[in-house]
Amino acid sequence: MVPVMDLADFRKEYAARGVDRHELHADPLVQFKAWFEQARVAGVVEPNAMVLSTHGLDGFPSSRSVLLKAADERGFSFFTNYASKKGEEISANPRVTLLFPWYSLERQVHIKGSLIKTSEEESVAYFARRPYGSQLGALASDQSDIIADRRILEARLAALKAKHPEGKVPKPANWGGYRLIPCSFEFWQGRTNRLHDRFQYEQRQDSWEIVRLSP
Repeated sequence: MVPVMDLADFRKEYAARGVDRHELHADPLVQFKAWFEQARVAGVVEPNAMVLSTHGLDGFPSSRSVLLKAADERGFSFFTNYASKKGEEISANPRVTLLFPWYSLERQVHIKGSLIKTSEEESVAYFARRPYGSQLGALASDQSDIIADRRILEARLAALKAKHPEGKVPKPANWGGYRLIPCSFEFWQGRTNRLHDRFQYEQRQDSWEIVRLSP
């Protein structure tokens, strides 16, 4: 019989200073960039790693970590295989969430919105900037498909490497970017006694309403 994992005492008291309303910028993108820079300077491992949650075609929520590649007034962008499991789920329902879990800073940022595809020009430009191995990997893998053995992938990679020299790898037709157009942000800061600070930005036409949420 497998022993029970009793994690009731596996807890950490959050001790970081809190966040007051007057410290928040009126624009959530500006606030996000400020927190992101603090995470980068603090040495958070891959501060651009985010949990993307979609609506699974089987009715279950579906989550995975992806990397943010750009954030500006147009939205939050990442790149992937459009024919993957996540791509199929996004095609069926583009409303998703992003979560940035910066544990070492006792912070989270949660963003809701809808995804649109980036332009083909943007996707081609970003693909050209990827490392050579990552470019070949995008061609070699039919993401989310069942595969019998890792050796199949390695054989594909070797064949593609022989066919496409560095700097000459074509972007796969089913690979490109998505941009999330946000409608809601939540900035979460851990506090003692589990009385955390939570501030939510909700879009109201051309402005953002900021409210404090109970922890």
